[in-house]
Amino acid sequence: QVQLVESGGGSVQAGGSLRLSCAVFGYTYRPFCMGWFRQAPGKEREGVARISGGDTIRYADSVKGRFTISRDNGKNTLYLQMDNLKPEDTAMYYCAAGTGNICSLLSRHFDTWGQGTQVTVSS
Repeated sequence: QVQLVESGGGSVQAGGSLRLSCAVFGYTYRPFCMGWFRQAPGKEREGVARISGGDTIRYADSVKGRFTISRDNGKNTLYLQMDNLKPEDTAMYYCAAGTGNICSLLSRHFDTWGQGTQVTVSS
């Protein structure tokens, strides 16, 4: 079974940068849909960015122009480069993989989830 493990979270001041990584363990047919989601206390989970099996990319409006999703299939790793971080970016960040025929920013289209990595942005 495929497993996802996030890393790279931490604490940073507003305006700083972080790069999240999601390592994919197990064997699977690739490429496939992968995405990043986040959830802050008291708020609903939201899709941040996703990359399809054909490498098309979509971002949430709140992060467009600041975050970049990418992957290295040879290293079995998904990345989220986060620049110009804002306090409202503070959340637990999750990577997810979807094996269905729809690649979106909706959590219901993803099958496998990582454990999460905390991002805290201070003002």
